[in-house]
Amino acid sequence: MENPETIHVEVAYATPKEQMIIPLEVPTTITVQQAIEKSKILFYFDEINLNQNKVGIFSKICSLDTPLREGDRVEIYRPLLADPKEVRRRRAAQEKRRQEGG
Repeated sequence: MENPETIHVEVAYATPKEQMIIPLEVPTTITVQQAIEKSKILFYFDEINLNQNKVGIFSKICSLDTPLREGDRVEIYRPLLADPKEVRRRRAAQEKRRQEGG
């Protein structure tokens, strides 16, 4: 029998070598930060810093105090190694030089 005062959520984090998704049953009043702390995922990945890493729910950035709903997946994002816009800009410049014969 389902408890009407709890919801089911997941907390997820991935590195290039490893992915972890932790399912939780939590109170209906829980926030993103509380779910992350309850999942204990911070013990597995010491590089996570909630003051620096962005978080989201199903790929949509949110704040740590965002309340969760049934079925939400909290995602902790790693910092980007390179700005995607800058990478595209460099690639386009290289392609232009190649086409010009340089």
